[in-house]
Amino acid sequence: MTEKKDEMAEDQAQLDEALAAALGDEQDEIEMLRAERDELRDRFMRALADAENSRKRAERDRREAEQYGGSKLSRDMLPVFDALKRALDAAGDEVRAAAPALIEGVELTQRELLNVFARHGIVAIQPKLGDKFDPLLHEAMFEAPLPGTVAGDIIQVMDDGFLLHDRLLRPAKVGVSSMPKA
Repeated sequence: MTEKKDEMAEDQAQLDEALAAALGDEQDEIEMLRAERDELRDRFMRALADAENSRKRAERDRREAEQYGGSKLSRDMLPVFDALKRALDAAGDEVRAAAPALIEGVELTQRELLNVFARHGIVAIQPKLGDKFDPLLHEAMFEAPLPGTVAGDIIQVMDDGFLLHDRLLRPAKVGVSSMPKA
């Protein structure tokens, strides 16, 4: 009978070992599946973040293209404005008296061009004499000492500048005082 008990105990030990081995294999498999799940979750979250970043970048690019896409055409139109302005500046009192309709037509054309510019976010930079020189908005064409001014004051405006929304299309061309401090 002890032999049978020993056999049964041995069989039980073998069953316990087999069960422990099977459970150990299942635990290993569970751990492996958890690691795989965590890796897939991480990859999914990264892919989701990449997709969101791409969407935001595409939206920003679309907005910039909408706002600034016409900047080349806008720059090409600036000489038209300059020509109209020069024509009006060159027209003396005689011409204005002799051909008032022509002058009015040129003024209306210039005004309409400025209205079109405004509809598309183009704003004129029109410095005045005595304004301070701003290198972000103005281009100094010359410096000259002019009595009664302070160094850095605008003493002459050659051409207006223009902004497209918040970007500089063309700086205003100005002359700047270099009068030394007294």
